[in-house]
Amino acid sequence: MAHSRLAIIGAGPTGLDAALAAADRGWPFTVYEAGDGAGAAIRTWGHVRLFTLWPMNVSPRMAAHLSAAGREAPTGDDCPTGTELADRLLEPVAALPELAGSIRYRARVTALGRQGLLKHEEIANDQRAARPFRLLVQTAAGEEVATADVVLDCSGTYGTPNSTGDGGIPAIGEQALADRIVRTLPDVLTDVSSWAGQRVLLVGAGHSAQTAAGALAQLAARAPGTEVVWAVRSTEPTWGAVDEDPLPARADLTGEARRLAAGVPGVELHTGVVVEALADRGGRVAATLRNGTTGEVVVDRVVSLTGYVGDHNLYRQLQVHECYATSAPMNLSAALLGAAAGDCLQQQTHGVDVLRNPEPNFFILGAKSYGRNNQFLMRIGWDQVDEVFGALDAAS
Repeated sequence: MAHSRLAIIGAGPTGLDAALAAADRGWPFTVYEAGDGAGAAIRTWGHVRLFTLWPMNVSPRMAAHLSAAGREAPTGDDCPTGTELADRLLEPVAALPELAGSIRYRARVTALGRQGLLKHEEIANDQRAARPFRLLVQTAAGEEVATADVVLDCSGTYGTPNSTGDGGIPAIGEQALADRIVRTLPDVLTDVSSWAGQRVLLVGAGHSAQTAAGALAQLAARAPGTEVVWAVRSTEPTWGAVDEDPLPARADLTGEARRLAAGVPGVELHTGVVVEALADRGGRVAATLRNGTTGEVVVDRVVSLTGYVGDHNLYRQLQVHECYATSAPMNLSAALLGAAAGDCLQQQTHGVDVLRNPEPNFFILGAKSYGRNNQFLMRIGWDQVDEVFGALDAAS
């Protein structure tokens, strides 16, 4: 195992930490990043400020490598934005000599398999482990195939949004209007010309939707004619509030959501509703909302922030035991479901065994391993890296 070739999918916080762990051991590795640079997914919400202070966003391994290169890791008692996290931490880490030559940008892994085998063959045995992985990689020059002995999927979830319709499936007409639905957090206060004076349907109740609602409400107060129709599935949303929240920025966000829900000019909250259908209406979008009965609202823009899930189609030809509820690794999900419920900040890792799949040497790490997108999972992702490399060390 000491000379195993590692393929690491994603150059985000977990992927870069895994690359540093491989570099520390002198193992050959390649990081495949679909975007133009490190932290590309984070940059899509770069205007948003994290809930957590700098020390919670820098892994010990990153800090040690930056220090060895004569650079200090970011620190302080402020919460970085996504762009600051990418600019001040992830890009400098990716530029370290021990990583820079092994990261391929604009290289999207679209499928994984085992050389010479299909999913149902050589089930979880040594014969399967002896075959290298095959990775289909999409680049600007076209498709190519790469091979590896170990694959770490650190691709996260932000690129795979949930549908807008009831039950997690597309609403009627949603797929036909896909190019007119915003599914990542828009920077409405910077791109004012695109949003001012617009009537916007906002779907979702999580922290992303709350952030968008707050920004749109600010714009509505400044730009006459700006309206937000906020559709929330729960009849009594809690907004994810945490008692005696240790993170003031998160407490502020949920407090603002409650204020908007109580009623402010420009924000029209509908609780207990789902989106039944979307249709073009003379260049605008007619949305059918259902709550026992149905009603229609006509809007200029649709922002759907209904959560994200990892793209499990990536490994359809691998023997992966998936959770029926999250599509994350089954053993990890079972451990989480069996643990006491609580704030994500309180979650801990559960050891390397829950990260193992029937597919030998294939690991899903970071946010994707939990089946959701969450900034707190960066810390857990780094712990998972330690656990997986500890197991690989023991096998060498």
